[in-house]
Amino acid sequence: DLLLVFAVSVLAMIALLLLLYRTSLGLPTRAVSQQPVAAQLCGIRLVRVNALTFVITGLLGGLAGALIGALLAAAAGLLALGFPAAPGVGAALVVTLWVWLSGGLHLDGLADTADAAAAGGDRSRHLAIMKDPRSGPAGVVAVVLLLLTKYAALASLLEAGRAASALLIAPIIGRALVVAAFLTTPYVRAGGLGDALAHQHSRSTCQAALGLSLLAILALGGTAGALSLLLAGACFGLWRRWNLRRLGGFTGDPAGALVETSEALVLIAGATLLR
Repeated sequence: DLLLVFAVSVLAMIALLLLLYRTSLGLPTRAVSQQPVAAQLCGIRLVRVNALTFVITGLLGGLAGALIGALLAAAAGLLALGFPAAPGVGAALVVTLWVWLSGGLHLDGLADTADAAAAGGDRSRHLAIMKDPRSGPAGVVAVVLLLLTKYAALASLLEAGRAASALLIAPIIGRALVVAAFLTTPYVRAGGLGDALAHQHSRSTCQAALGLSLLAILALGGTAGALSLLLAGACFGLWRRWNLRRLGGFTGDPAGALVETSEALVLIAGATLLR
């Protein structure tokens, strides 16, 4: 299963790269991304190209989640062989690899969101705190607690030899929920990383991506996948309600917090089913 997921992800990424650099669709797409004004003056239709860009971005996001999951599951299997009597060591190394693969981007969003939630205030204050590159006590505590949760749940899964499926589906669920956020919740930071996606996304593309993610999660996770979806759905509902009340929508930082929290819930779901 791991080899299949890895191979499909790599082949799909290669196909997308060939689309961008070896087809007639790729040239206008790259032109718009590099020089949008010049591209428009040359007669390139920005709306059409932006729609294609969103499709490619969505596919790459989903494939990235699957690829990260496959790498984590493979690493967990190797570490279980290397440290059969010390699942805690394997769990710590897998969590470290997880953070490295994502560049810590989602953890930064979690920290900023926790700082804003702890500070209180109105919408403008929340947005200002999230934009501040410094992390406060609430943000640091939130990151530490989340990493400890991932570590503890993963150690239990490694000890039972059941870590692979949870690690495969966790990154997929996290990124699928971000797609759901763009479908259901306004993006409120003008000029932010998600601003272009928020205005150019296709609902049908998002719905198709969610449907494929759902099938992949159920196929790879089984009962644990179904429980993970229930927990992730509840998490998304609470997340959306908080963002609408405090911000009137969401930004990249709460999206990162959503990814991290949902990934931790997947591991918790897997560990819960061990009992």
